[in-house]
Amino acid sequence: MVKIRLKRFGTKARPDYRIVVLDARKPRDGATIEEIGQYHPIAPEGKQMSFNEERAKYWLSVGAQPTAIVKKIFNTNGLSVKGQKISK
Repeated sequence: MVKIRLKRFGTKARPDYRIVVLDARKPRDGATIEEIGQYHPIAPEGKQMSFNEERAKYWLSVGAQPTAIVKKIFNTNGLSVKGQKISK
């Protein structure tokens, strides 16, 4: 199964994440299929997240499952799948 989830970068006190597509059996920071965005939780509001909406829609359409945090990021930015928001 393919998942859309976060890959951690940064230091202990300053986390930085990338939104990536990878095989569910791979470790969190392992090799990725594609990198589609970034998430900076400690950045100012409005600059915390950015992602390629077209690629996210493509991966969701072919069956990739987003994690709970990624669902929240997508919902915050208004990404919908087949006319409906992604539910938890």
